[in-house]
This record gives sequence, structure tokens and C-alpha cells, in this order.
Amino acid sequence: MQSFIYENAFSRNIGWLTCQEQKVLRNKRVAIAGLGGVGGVHLLTLCRLGIGKFHLADFDTFDLANFNRQAGATISTLGLSKLNVMTRQARDINPELEIREFAEGVTAGNVEDFLKNVDIYIDGLDFFAFRVRELVFAACAEKGIPAVTAAPLGMGAAVLNFLPGGMSFNEYFRLNDGPEKEKPLRFLMGLAPARLQMSYLADPSTVDLINQKGPSTAMACQLCAGIAATEALKILLGRGPLRVAPKGFHFDAYRNKLALTSRPGGNRHPLQRLAILLAKRKLGL
Repeated sequence: MQSFIYENAFSRNIGWLTCQEQKVLRNKRVAIAGLGGVGGVHLLTLCRLGIGKFHLADFDTFDLANFNRQAGATISTLGLSKLNVMTRQARDINPELEIREFAEGVTAGNVEDFLKNVDIYIDGLDFFAFRVRELVFAACAEKGIPAVTAAPLGMGAAVLNFLPGGMSFNEYFRLNDGPEKEKPLRFLMGLAPARLQMSYLADPSTVDLINQKGPSTAMACQLCAGIAATEALKILLGRGPLRVAPKGFHFDAYRNKLALTSRPGGNRHPLQRLAILLAKRKLGL
């Protein structure tokens, strides 16, 4: 049986990376909260990039509803811990990985430990996990940790980077500017000001923000992972162009379209306030 040798396993990265850059990535520590639709693919993509250290958090188990998009969801993993399954898959790619597991997910009690010595945070939380997402992003801002969110929308990905010294997640989304029931709407509007995905939604009745339900695709999750890993590479290596919040971008594969977005003030931008107001009226909020 062939033995694992890091330099050989990730040698095909060299060319797009230098040997020295690959060594840098090997020693970087990435935190990922949520290992489902996007989080699981984030982990595997970053493993194949050669990242050597991870903090991983998830308390959930796999079920049938995950089969359409989640990398770890198979017949053999039904009912099993997402954290255990994805950690095993990651170690199958790189058995030398240094992984810290947070089986209870991220909480107010462990967020400090979850982000300890982390170089970057990649968001993999469920769309509707607002309390935990606000907690993690606020801690990242306080500690000066770069944070990337790539949201799977339709058959595309909407991306925002939050870097130290720049606009924070909470300053951009302003989720607490309205009642709790408005948070899904504010989050969605902030993620995707261009709303590229809405023009081909085949069944609008499947989008139910009030009851925290919505459709998803594997294509969107795969796109998110590729883009988030690329943004992480640029941030960790300090090279390449970055759009930083309140600037973002939205690529939609179905429409073959890229939208570069900019919302100074985030959801307090006049266009955002109008869009949120119109959407609230449409949803009866």
C-alpha cells in the first residue's frame, strides 16, 4: 500500500501555488461551523488545497433530506454524526490533519476555544442559524479573524468577505434592526442584493422564510466551496484581488451571470431598505 506523503499528495497544486505557498497553507488553521450543504464541501475542498489544521463544529446527523446536496449524506451514513463522517472523509484525504472537533456545535461557552489560534473562519452554518452566526462573526470581528460567507442560492453563490478593520457582519446585515421574524429576509437581501436566483425559481411556494424552509441544489453548494476556498487562499497568502464588505459578488451558473454588488451601509443602504420594505409587504410581515 502506498504511504501518504504530503508533498506528493498536493503536488498538482504547484504551479498555481508556489512550493513555499503550499508550505504556508499546510500550517494554516481554518475554522468551519456547520458541515452540511456548504460546510462539508468547504472542508473537503480546503483539505485538497492542502490546509493542515481545522476546528470543526456540528451537532447534527445525516438524514434523507440531505441527499440532494450534502457531501457526507449517503445510505451508509444515515443517522450518523456529520462531524464524525466529515472528519473521517477529511482524514482519508490527509491522514496528517490536525483537527479539533466541537460536537456540540458553536455555543457562547465554547466560541472562544473554537476560534483560538484560527487564521480564518469559513461559514457553513444553516441559513436560519442566526443566533449562532451573529455570535461567531462578532467574535471574529473582536479577534481580528477574517471571515468568509458563501451562500448557496438557486444554482449560484453569493459571497461576502469580512476582514479585520473593515465593516463587520453585524454592521452590514443589521439583523437586529427589526423583529426576529424579519431576520431571514434581512439576511437573504444582504447576501444577494442582485437577487439573480429569483428569475428562475420554478415553484415560489417552496420559499417560506417565516417557517424557515427553502429549496437547495448541489450545484450551488459546490460553487460555494470552490469560491470560498479561493477567497480563503487569497486571504491566507495575501495575494489576489478581494471584494470586502460592503462589496460582494454573486455568480449564477444557471444565468451565466456575475454581479458585482456594493451596498455602503449594508442593509441600511437606501436600495436595501426599499427592497426589504417591498419584500416585507409581499410576505405580509
